[in-house]
Amino acid sequence: MAPRTATALRRAFAVALPAAAFALLALAVTARSGHPFPVDRALHDWAVAHRPAAATTLVRLLTATGTGAVPYLLALAAGWTVCRPGSPARRRTTVAVACAAVLALGQLVRTAVMEAVARPRPAAADWAAAAGGHAFPSGHTTTSAIAAGLLAWAAVRAGGRTTGRVVAVLCGCWAAAVGASRVYLGVHWPTDVLGGWLLAVAWLAASLPLLTALVERESVVPPGSDDESVQR
Repeated sequence: MAPRTATALRRAFAVALPAAAFALLALAVTARSGHPFPVDRALHDWAVAHRPAAATTLVRLLTATGTGAVPYLLALAAGWTVCRPGSPARRRTTVAVACAAVLALGQLVRTAVMEAVARPRPAAADWAAAAGGHAFPSGHTTTSAIAAGLLAWAAVRAGGRTTGRVVAVLCGCWAAAVGASRVYLGVHWPTDVLGGWLLAVAWLAASLPLLTALVERESVVPPGSDDESVQR
């Protein structure tokens, strides 16, 4: 098998596997008319019964980082830092905006699925934080996972082997903690969070090769261009 064909197959598999798992989960949720699975109910009830005030306050602070400006700032930072040192601001800005666009488009896909599935959230009496919209897939989970994936990708490409891996692990831990916080606060079922993670992985698998190609294209400096003189 030719190397290019093998690479294309690996990339297709990397997208298809999480996408298929997400689709199956969405179908299962829809088939139950949004009613929680037994594991949903068990984990939800445990979380509601184990929420001391101090821990709840800390988890609220954590969950707030999974939405709003923070994920978009992380996406922009990923695009800015993934370019090689000394790259012109125009090049860094192009890639940063592309990363933010990947996050925004992922949000649009998530919103479309959320409206189509229309899964009810847990009872509002169990909430320890404000929430809006339908439950599946979790918005905070999807958003933080995509942002974390973008930043991890940038760190692995731009940082040294050790630094890149450490940053990638920290990004993964943050995204996992944000997802778990949604269950702990009682505003999502665990399968909402699982759906958010699966959607984010599929979206990143489809998007990162395109971003990588953009970075590599932007790194090519035509002979005699202004950028070439800057790098000299």
